[in-house]
Amino acid sequence: MSTQTGPALDTPARGHALVPGPKGLPLLGNLPRFAKNPLAFFELLRGHGDMVRWRFGRNRCVFLADPDCIGELLTETEHSFDQPRLGVAFRSVMGNGIIVARGRDWRRKRSLVQPSVRPKQVKSYAATMASSAVELADAWSDGERVDVKREMAALTQKIAVRTIFGVDTPADSEAMGRAMDVAQMEIGKEFAGIGALLPDWVPTPGRARIKKAAAVIDAEVGRVVARHRDGETERPDLLSRLLTAVDESGTRLSDEEIRDETVTLYIGGHETTSSTLVWAWYLLARNPRVREVLAGELDRVLGDREPGFDDYAQLTYTQAVVKETLRLYPTIWLITGVAKEGARIGGLPIPEGTRVWTSQWSTHRDARWFPEPEEFRPERWDAERGDEIAEYAWFPFGGGPRVCIGTRFAMVEAVLILAVLARRFDLDVDPGVIEPVPSLTLQPDRDVLATVRVR
Repeated sequence: MSTQTGPALDTPARGHALVPGPKGLPLLGNLPRFAKNPLAFFELLRGHGDMVRWRFGRNRCVFLADPDCIGELLTETEHSFDQPRLGVAFRSVMGNGIIVARGRDWRRKRSLVQPSVRPKQVKSYAATMASSAVELADAWSDGERVDVKREMAALTQKIAVRTIFGVDTPADSEAMGRAMDVAQMEIGKEFAGIGALLPDWVPTPGRARIKKAAAVIDAEVGRVVARHRDGETERPDLLSRLLTAVDESGTRLSDEEIRDETVTLYIGGHETTSSTLVWAWYLLARNPRVREVLAGELDRVLGDREPGFDDYAQLTYTQAVVKETLRLYPTIWLITGVAKEGARIGGLPIPEGTRVWTSQWSTHRDARWFPEPEEFRPERWDAERGDEIAEYAWFPFGGGPRVCIGTRFAMVEAVLILAVLARRFDLDVDPGVIEPVPSLTLQPDRDVLATVRVR
């Protein structure tokens, strides 16, 4: 075990130095300040430097703000850094799926799950994405008042259950939705509160709520899995592919593993895209110029028809709107790892057991990498005339070997949904600032209400 601490950590290498962060409290460290507002706290750390020491309770931590260092953390995962052991709430919902699995177990699961979301498979799901969005568009009318968060959640849930489960709804989609809402809230509360420091065996009201929610999720996924096992063997949905996938030894995923990966894919295909679309509508309503340029591209590329997968590559500005939304409001707002023996970042040794953190929210809003970082400017993503964006300055889907395997699915889904709906409508979101709340994903702090306007 490495015992290197103190002054050796402060030795500059390749222009980087590990600097002290804000002073913390005995035993709690910087936890109270972090818990009050994690996003603001990460911006505070960024102000101290690109590699900053701080403490989460009694745990030794390092925060990274520089893209080169972030790239090292992401690309060296599995070699120099481990996945951390996350809280009871997170593990109750996500189990030991591909997001949290380590080492050989992670490599096996990735090899089994990844074929289900390769570009060829995503292309086959695109028609479901577009047709589901068309159903919603057909139901909207001029002047109608809508809850944007609820509408986007219902739409992406419909797409998720159709592409993952191969049915219109799981056994009880409303129960599943309510359970996921509880999961989002409790994971956020536990992660940013004192619950993060409590042993697993300590009972709390939040842990009781998350156990009930996880039981509902388990029951609903279990019913659909059982239905698949009893039915046809060749079906085009993700779950069927998981059920028939075999590893190098010819072994299939166990029932528990199927449950964990199904929930992971469900959250990736539902919660994250829903959140991205809500923030996109919010930003478009506040930026009429961007909305006008987007409408112009949709009219030019699509005319009077609905989009399909083959249109995705041509909808470059629509893609840029989604990318810029993910820059300003990254659905996944935090990545963390635990240093193994011999780990280094920026040429500096990181003691074994140190928790290394980075935040998409903080880096994406750093003026060094994104001029006028608070502005919603999709043009910065123009391949020819846009900004020169450093690698790992934008990483909404992570990066390196553990990059989100659903990246392509999420981008295609968000672009096609936005294309279907924005071709026909503008959403005039009610005025007022909406603040982000960091939970499992980055959520708005209140209902996002809007008036539907036919274009």
